Amino acid sequence: MDRSIASPTLLADLGGTNVRFALADVASPSPLLLDSVQRYRVKDFDTLADTIRQYFADTGHTAKQAIIAAAGRIANGETVKITNNPWAVSAHGLEAELGLERVRLVNDFAAQGMSIPLLQTDQLQAVGNVAPPERNHKSSQTFVVMGPGTGLGVAGLLFRHGHWIVLETEGGHSGFAAHTAEDVEILHRLNARFGRVSNERMICGNGLVNLYLALADIAGQPAHEYTPEDITARANDGSDALCVRTVETLAGIFGSVAGDLVLSLGGWDGVFLTGGVLKILMPWLQRGGFRERFEAKGRFRDTMEHVPTIAITHPEPGLLGAAVLAVLDAGHHLPS
Repeated sequence: MDRSIASPTLLADLGGTNVRFALADVASPSPLLLDSVQRYRVKDFDTLADTIRQYFADTGHTAKQAIIAAAGRIANGETVKITNNPWAVSAHGLEAELGLERVRLVNDFAAQGMSIPLLQTDQLQAVGNVAPPERNHKSSQTFVVMGPGTGLGVAGLLFRHGHWIVLETEGGHSGFAAHTAEDVEILHRLNARFGRVSNERMICGNGLVNLYLALADIAGQPAHEYTPEDITARANDGSDALCVRTVETLAGIFGSVAGDLVLSLGGWDGVFLTGGVLKILMPWLQRGGFRERFEAKGRFRDTMEHVPTIAITHPEPGLLGAAVLAVLDAGHHLPS
């Protein structure tokens, strides 16, 4: 990293399992300094402040401002209780504890969404046969941003008259809408376990286990104590038919939920897919079940057939989006 940068901004992408740090140079056309990226496991630290201290100690970097993209609802711009993670974070608390001049908290998928203006075409991959959309080419565009990791993140992204606007949501916690007879059977079993079944119960890493157990019960088969990694490995090598069915089912439900979000948010210009589990799921999303259920929206099928679904392949979209927010906070314009 170029240590001559006058005032770098600390970036953090905080999820349920890992936290990633990097620095941003807000005056650069490529503001995310990729060689500054470090990852830490949440379970190894008591607080976010402790982890930031470790990052500074490990790298020799310092910063006076920070943008923290966190998996959870940001209350009054000041605090967040991390979903699927024991930490709670306060912006003012971090400022006081670490001597930072300013800390801004944003939802993690708001940051993921804000990466989209700077993504290059080779960092996007179509899921299905509809080509990725042009960005900035008309005065008004609306996108959905979503993806599975430890949980299921959802955001809206709007382009209006030259400005990008992100809509922070907790849409992953919306209730699951069953569409097929198998969906209904899955819903019954998960409802018995959890009392309420959100989309996140299925479309995330642990969602693979939830679906596997439900499908084993439906089939009357004994279930093994598989991890998400076990399920995807056995699905990929074809050694366990129930694991294959599990990943196929997740891909279909993922497509159904993505299509519902297009209808709910008016995201006619496309759905950007991201998240820590996406890379593992990509071969299964491309096999057709995802797009079939994405498009199967009754009277809106003809419209949905033309809505692109695009996988983000950039290695750190959350940090890139946080860097974009740092650029805008500093009063700079994004490179065109």
